Amino acid sequence: MGTTLFMNCWFSLGSRNQAYQFLQSRQILSHHVSVQSSLEKRCSTTKATRGSRENGFDDDDTDKLSRFLTRRWAMVSGVSLVSAAVLGFPREGLAVVKQNLLAGRIPGLSEPDEQGWRTYRRPDEKSGGHGVGWSPIIPYAFSVPKDWEEVPVSIADLGGTEIDLRFASTQEGRLFVIVAPVLRFADLGGDATIEQIGPPEKVINAFGPEVIGENVEGKVLTMEVAEHSGRTYYQYELEPPHALITATAAGNRLYLFSVTANGLQWKRHYKDLKRIAESFRVV
Repeated sequence: MGTTLFMNCWFSLGSRNQAYQFLQSRQILSHHVSVQSSLEKRCSTTKATRGSRENGFDDDDTDKLSRFLTRRWAMVSGVSLVSAAVLGFPREGLAVVKQNLLAGRIPGLSEPDEQGWRTYRRPDEKSGGHGVGWSPIIPYAFSVPKDWEEVPVSIADLGGTEIDLRFASTQEGRLFVIVAPVLRFADLGGDATIEQIGPPEKVINAFGPEVIGENVEGKVLTMEVAEHSGRTYYQYELEPPHALITATAAGNRLYLFSVTANGLQWKRHYKDLKRIAESFRVV
């Protein structure tokens, strides 16, 4: 019986698709474990021994059969493990490796400073978002507390493929960076500036909906203009939803940096969220 089951398993490995092979092997393994357990129980009592003799087996025969099925069980286990490795059945370890090697996700965080804050700088080697005919994305940088981490970006997210980066903290909130071609919004070429795209009011009315997913009319609490290293940044605070947005332009792209939080996070961590938003720089 053990030989027949083993041959059936081997035949199925060579003639069926991978999913069926895996299920077949697991069913056979389960059956052998059940058979072996049953034999061990029968051999452990006098009643089991008498039952074996009545069916044509003496003690030696029963012991031999048990050892025979044990060997077959081990061989089938080996076949199942080999098939999983050779034929590509999913395993937990492989899944972890695959998740950690998502395209475009290259670490860019510094070590924490004396206050526990880290600086993220977009790596030059990071893929994605360039587009045909576009120059490489000019790197940007910002600072976050040490518990903030990068999270995967999905093309189904608000902003679609133009979302270049996401970060999040379970305690404080979330942030994302949109990098969009300037030509989507203005007929500008070369090294565009945010002033060429328009004044702060025009920029937030045009691009705010891309950040919060709805019209920004009546939601803009403050608008400020800041300059760092010769580049101008527009900074906004919106409510509701709670959001801090920093906008600037560099090369042929517009950069929108958004920090958001729920009501409780906003109340408890506003100072940190504000510091994150104001730290954004195109370098």
